[in-house]
Amino acid sequence: MDKTFSVRLRDSYSDNPKSIIENLKLVGLFALVIAFVGLAGMVEAQPKKVPRIGYLSSGNPASESTRAEAIRLALRERGYIEGQTIAIEYRYAEGKRDRYPELAAELVRLKVEIIVAAGAVGTVRAAMNATKTIPIVMTGPGLDPVEAGFIESLARPGGNVTGITNLGSELGGKRLELLKEAVPKLARVALLYDPATPGPSREVKEDLPVAARALRLTLQHWEVRSADGFEKVFATMGKQRPDGLYVPSGSALMRASVGFALKSRLPSVYQNKEPVDAGGLMSYGADQAESYRRVAYYVDRILKGAKPADLPVERPMKFELVFNLKTAKQIGVTIPQSILYRADKVIR
Repeated sequence: MDKTFSVRLRDSYSDNPKSIIENLKLVGLFALVIAFVGLAGMVEAQPKKVPRIGYLSSGNPASESTRAEAIRLALRERGYIEGQTIAIEYRYAEGKRDRYPELAAELVRLKVEIIVAAGAVGTVRAAMNATKTIPIVMTGPGLDPVEAGFIESLARPGGNVTGITNLGSELGGKRLELLKEAVPKLARVALLYDPATPGPSREVKEDLPVAARALRLTLQHWEVRSADGFEKVFATMGKQRPDGLYVPSGSALMRASVGFALKSRLPSVYQNKEPVDAGGLMSYGADQAESYRRVAYYVDRILKGAKPADLPVERPMKFELVFNLKTAKQIGVTIPQSILYRADKVIR
């Protein structure tokens, strides 16, 4: 206690007994202020909790770099800086579907606030099987999420899943049409798909045949269950060699098929531009960059208290057509200028 204050208090005892009570009250108030200031300092000193986001990917760090970086930048624009105001736990299956469940379970054990399911339909399903309470944000699977059983409806998802759907299979006919326009002599198209993946299987068996008949194209169905199955398929083709290659939307084989298409000198078409950046001929689908930015919107809303059940699943509004002219030259294909003029991006 301050020396001067204690002397005044002592003197007041002899001068005026009533002042004793007043001084005691003053001492109590003084002590209360000190205690309050100390408590406030302790509260302020406690570190603020940093929310953790789980990122579950079907690919690897290299194949996911474009998507992951776009989401990080979009989060930064909303004030979430990785390593400072938000933490992200990355888990990569590296193309091994059997790892989805264990990686999803790891994220649940870490008690992340949100799981971002990236890269495949299987990551969404694995996350759903691992938790019914942690919010799950889809980054754009290429199938109908209602039909897949992920949500009740686009407007009212109803459970713990929301996010983006990229209309992958619905655009299959348009992709075939664009491939035919880019390669006018196209007559036979090989469809490489994994029968264990429900979305691509339906697209191959039900959606694409209708479009093929209208375009007078013959479709050749080839099942490929792993990345190392391409050589076997190519050897089996023999005299049935196709003029082009179509890899269904949502297929984990998209990136792996690029090398096969180049080696076989086959014009190839994909759902998004990532395989085209890697050497595929062309792609047509939702603007991926815009989709990734919208993922940050969902993360932000959920962290601020919104429930996934009440956040409508969004369908893309912008689409892009991409060509790789380096690949065209390598495989001996000349893309007509009439379609190149309509391209959103041309890799030269």
